[in-house]
Amino acid sequence: MELFLTVLAMLVLIGVSDIVHRFLPFIPVPLIQIVMGALGSLLPGGIHIELEPEVFFLLFIAPLLFYDGKRTPREDLWNLRAPILLLALGLVFVTVLVAGYTIHWLIPALSLPASFALAAILSPTDAVAVSSMAKKTPLPKRILRLLEGEALMNDASGLVAFKFAIAAAITGQFSLPRAAGSFLLIAAGGLLIGAIVGYLLIQIGVFIRKLGMEDVTTHMLLQLLTPFIIFLIAEHWGLSGILAVVAGGVIHAIERDRTASPDFKLKVVSTSTWSVVIFVLNGLVFVILGALIPEVMHKIFESEAFDNKVVLGYVAIITVVLITIRFLWLYLISRRQSPVKDLFVTAISGVRGAVTLVGALSIPLVMSSGEPFPQRDLMIFLAAGVILFSLIIASILLPILMRGSEKETAESRETTLKEAMIHAALKRLRMMNGPDADKSEVIGSFLNCVKEVNKQKQWADNGLRKQEAEIRMLGMRAEREELERLMENGEISEELAAKLTGLLDRMESLLAGRLAAPLQQSWTEVRRLLSRLFSESGMTAEGKSRSEVLTMMDARLRMAEAAIQAITPRINDRNERAAQVVIAHYELLIARLRQAKPGSPMLEEDDRRIDQQMEAVEEQRNYVEGLVSRGEINRKLAVQLRRFVNELETAILED
Repeated sequence: MELFLTVLAMLVLIGVSDIVHRFLPFIPVPLIQIVMGALGSLLPGGIHIELEPEVFFLLFIAPLLFYDGKRTPREDLWNLRAPILLLALGLVFVTVLVAGYTIHWLIPALSLPASFALAAILSPTDAVAVSSMAKKTPLPKRILRLLEGEALMNDASGLVAFKFAIAAAITGQFSLPRAAGSFLLIAAGGLLIGAIVGYLLIQIGVFIRKLGMEDVTTHMLLQLLTPFIIFLIAEHWGLSGILAVVAGGVIHAIERDRTASPDFKLKVVSTSTWSVVIFVLNGLVFVILGALIPEVMHKIFESEAFDNKVVLGYVAIITVVLITIRFLWLYLISRRQSPVKDLFVTAISGVRGAVTLVGALSIPLVMSSGEPFPQRDLMIFLAAGVILFSLIIASILLPILMRGSEKETAESRETTLKEAMIHAALKRLRMMNGPDADKSEVIGSFLNCVKEVNKQKQWADNGLRKQEAEIRMLGMRAEREELERLMENGEISEELAAKLTGLLDRMESLLAGRLAAPLQQSWTEVRRLLSRLFSESGMTAEGKSRSEVLTMMDARLRMAEAAIQAITPRINDRNERAAQVVIAHYELLIARLRQAKPGSPMLEEDDRRIDQQMEAVEEQRNYVEGLVSRGEINRKLAVQLRRFVNELETAILED
């Protein structure tokens, strides 16, 4: 029960941190979650965790890195393979040597092997922290891909270096050739076993599908179990489980692109499920990190053997040393071809995270002689302090450095992403079943709506779009009143009334969002609830018995006429242009309805076309959420893209 309450409390803190971030967007979510975790651990009866490093890597790091391996563009990683390897391998060992000697010189109480061990566990950057930081401050694409590729690879090199440094500290023996050979075996073996097991698990899914088992739940469960299976097998053979899950993720991405599976439902479920899982795991990593830090710091702050100011000075100096080493290494491998500003951005973006603290917590309690490991608490404190300092420095400096320095302007970036969203929607429409002629008609209608939305930008710039939305809201209120009258008189069936009410509900919600007036939207929701309440209770038995008198076309015709009658008296000099556009829309609808013959399948075709286009709109929403979850766009740009999707949905419904 205690474990359940602890997990529940952490999940609540994750939700609260997201809400806090909405009000304090200038503070990165990881820092908010760390603070939440720390506060949760300080409260009486709060969060207390006995963390086992092996379990932490399995439950959190394995699925997170597997997902990163799946989603990180392979072409970008391949193009940046040289700098990624130089950072993931070369920089790690340079950091171990330079920072190790520096830490030993700064803190003579730490033996040289222990200093090397601390430098080794401080060398890996954190992939989770990097992606979380990028959500707040969008980085240039090349820098972001470089950081992601480095973080995927350097955990293994840092942990291997840490393992041998700890072994040297405990036993007093160290062999460089043996360490280098072991690293190559562990890394190469991890990549190989991850690729093989990942491929075999994919083939198991294919075999299950050939047996006729198309159940999405079964295939989704296999996906979720994949990183854990790969990690456990790799670790069982003494190989790098971290590199194994990365390789497994890349293999899954390759197989997904190669087969181009038409199982759209599985794709949607997979995207939604992984987005929730990754959101929760990301949050738990930082909440747990925050919950552990107070206990780690308490031991040092309460100890008479340490001067608190001096120890905090150690943390600051070590953090600066790590950033300096990173900057100089980047300067050397770039051959002076990259701007100094980009090098500095890349240097301070290499924040440390959960892997560093969990590795530090795995320092053994005793030496081979049975004596306590010297300065273990100090090493853990320094690791925790560097994590916080690196996050704080990046949070402060990155927004300043990146302000106005993007190669793409916000407008061009938004345009590029909108084009990609439209392409994703068209791809979805082309995958639908049906004759090519019908697909062409639906795609043509969809593109016309896209053009209509693009035209609306000029209206927005001139302040006319808001006027048009106000006039449309006025017309729709008249439509709703006419629909309610038809329902009360029993002139329309409940089924058709519900269908039209649903259409009006969605249109009013979208238009209220266009007006950007929360009060207006709230009033819309309240009035909708009241209208449903009274319309359901006010319909008489006689009305229900005569409910099939009017057809859908008749009802829409009379509702459109009622809207024109309501709008006409409200036209003035200020809104005349917008009002004429809305009235023309209603007149076109009336003309189409009057030309349709009784029994025409026009409405059924409209419904089919709208349903298909709505699926395309949903594909665009999934595309935006994917960008958000991967940290490729900030919140402001996400709002703009979501607004574009809503405008397109409005245009489709209006059409």
